[in-house]
Amino acid sequence: MSRFTTYDKSLATADRKIAETLAGIIDECLPDAESKVWHAHPVWFLDGNPVVGYSRLKAGMRLLFWSGQGFEEEKLEVEGKFKAAQIIYTSVEEINAKDLKRWLKKAREIQWDYKNIVKRKGRLERLK
Repeated sequence: MSRFTTYDKSLATADRKIAETLAGIIDECLPDAESKVWHAHPVWFLDGNPVVGYSRLKAGMRLLFWSGQGFEEEKLEVEGKFKAAQIIYTSVEEINAKDLKRWLKKAREIQWDYKNIVKRKGRLERLK
């Protein structure tokens, strides 16, 4: 069971299974990350910088990597105007643990400084 019990319990059964599977793999691969519900969604942080999180969208469960565009992974789609990339899951069977573990390794190695984006007036700087 995920540590995001309140969030996960609000999800339909299929979405809850996706969320709990994602949270388990993320926790395994980023054991030193701080995780919390941020802007109403589960997010993991390294040194105060958001790196990965999931949320429910109309299309399915979105897994978002804040610096994911730098991963150069074709399964991840560009999201927004900064450096984020995402993948949408509609069933737990779609989760490829090998891909996810590789992306999480890259999330540690490739980071843009989102925690200071407001201070820098919307400008991102590369951390790693």
